[in-house]
Amino acid sequence: MPIQLTSTLRDRLASAARPLAGMWVCSGSALVAEICAGGGLDWLLIDMEHAPNGLESVLAQLQAVAAYPVEAVVRVPGDDPVVVKQVLDLGARTVLVPMVNSAAQAREVVAAAHYPPLGRRGVGSALSRSARWNRIEDYLTGAAAHVSVLVQVETAEAVAAAGDIAAVDGVDGVFVGPSDLAASMGLLGQPNHPEVTAAVRSAIADVRAAGVPVGVNAFDPAVADAYVEAGASFLLVGADVTVLARASESFAARFTAGGAA
Repeated sequence: MPIQLTSTLRDRLASAARPLAGMWVCSGSALVAEICAGGGLDWLLIDMEHAPNGLESVLAQLQAVAAYPVEAVVRVPGDDPVVVKQVLDLGARTVLVPMVNSAAQAREVVAAAHYPPLGRRGVGSALSRSARWNRIEDYLTGAAAHVSVLVQVETAEAVAAAGDIAAVDGVDGVFVGPSDLAASMGLLGQPNHPEVTAAVRSAIADVRAAGVPVGVNAFDPAVADAYVEAGASFLLVGADVTVLARASESFAARFTAGGAA
C-alpha cells in the first residue's frame, strides 16, 4: 500500500501564521523525546553535535515522535556528507548542519542532502526508512520535496556572509547560534551581550532580505520576543536537559534548603 510522507520544517514555515517554537532534545532518550513531542510545540531538534546521540538513538527518537504533530529536525555533528546521508536514510526530513561559514560550504551541504542531478546523496532507498523501503511512490524522483536543509550561522565570519549563505539554492532556512557566535567574538558565555545580539539581528536582517526563513536559539523569553520582533520566524526556546536540571534544582532548594541529610 502506498505511504504518504508528512511535511518538512520548510513546509511548516511556509504556511505558518506565527513564529514556530521548538526545543532541543539532547538527552538521547526516545522516551523523553516522545514526552516533548506531546507537549504542543511546533518542532523538536534532536541533537547529534553536543548530545550523546548516534544513528541508533536518533532512529529511536524519530520513531518515537512520528505519531505526534510536531516537526522533527536532526542536527548532524558537522558537514560530513556521509553522516548527512545516513541521517536522511533514517527518515529525518529536515537536517540542520552546524558551523556553516560561507556560501561555498552551504552549497556542499545542499549537495550532500540531495540525489543527482541536484546533489550527490548516495542512493539506498530500497534499504532505508526514508523511502519506507520503497513503499513511497516515486521517492527518488520526488525526494527533494521530502527533504529540507537548514544551515547554522554561528561565527562572526558566518554573520558577515549570512546573506550569501541564505541565497544558496537549496538552503531552506538559516539558524543563528548566539552561544558560538559570542565565543567567536571574544565574548565566551555571553550570548545575550549587546554586541552579540546586534550581530544576531544583523544576520536576521540579511537572511530575511534573501527571502529565506531565519531562526535563532533563545532560552530567555524576553530575548526570544526581541528576535521575533527583529524577524525571526522559528526559535528554540528550551531543552529537555535544562528543563530537568532546573526543575531538580528547584526541588532541592524547596525541600532540602542545602542542608545535610
